[in-house]
Amino acid sequence: MADNLGDYLVLAKGDALIIGVDEAGRGPLAGPVVAAACVLGADAPAGLDDSKKLSAKRRAVLEPQIKTSCHWSLGVVEADEIDRINIFAATMLAMTRAVASLVSELDAEPEQVLIDGNKTPQGRVPEWRWSARAIVGGDALEPCISAASILAKEHRDRVMKEAALAHPHYGWDRNMGYGTAEHMAALRVHGPTPLHRRSFAPVAAVS
Repeated sequence: MADNLGDYLVLAKGDALIIGVDEAGRGPLAGPVVAAACVLGADAPAGLDDSKKLSAKRRAVLEPQIKTSCHWSLGVVEADEIDRINIFAATMLAMTRAVASLVSELDAEPEQVLIDGNKTPQGRVPEWRWSARAIVGGDALEPCISAASILAKEHRDRVMKEAALAHPHYGWDRNMGYGTAEHMAALRVHGPTPLHRRSFAPVAAVS
């Protein structure tokens, strides 16, 4: 979604169009799973790394730099859809949506999609049509995946902080939907919200 798309097609891996993909939010009890797809631009920021290894302050600095210097897109699967298809399928679908959106923006097909983890949507999501390679720990090894990791986490964190305004009991602005003691205690008292993943055992136990 960077402006002036043609200005940024100088990539870290020669002339090949390489897309990095990562997700945020597989483990929480509430909220969406978010995937980001990113093609590094010529002016991509230095210091990209696995979002989990970066401080919140550093991620907040890097996110706008990535957005203004790279091509990127997001794919989101909400809690009700996660419940219908399961979290693994939802993660694969979010990745597919992110890549499809970015490919549409670029109007170009990637030579390869690099995905953090040990599985790809290839053969798992009918709409997936691109060559893909899974890289365990890729968010710390491939800068394009690192950038996607930062974008996915920052977007999802904002979603959960906004959701916390409407559902203040669960501490989502602090736990981002993960099953902390605070979150679990609130679930037992107040029950689940529409943003909770009712197919997850801790939520199902209090539903």
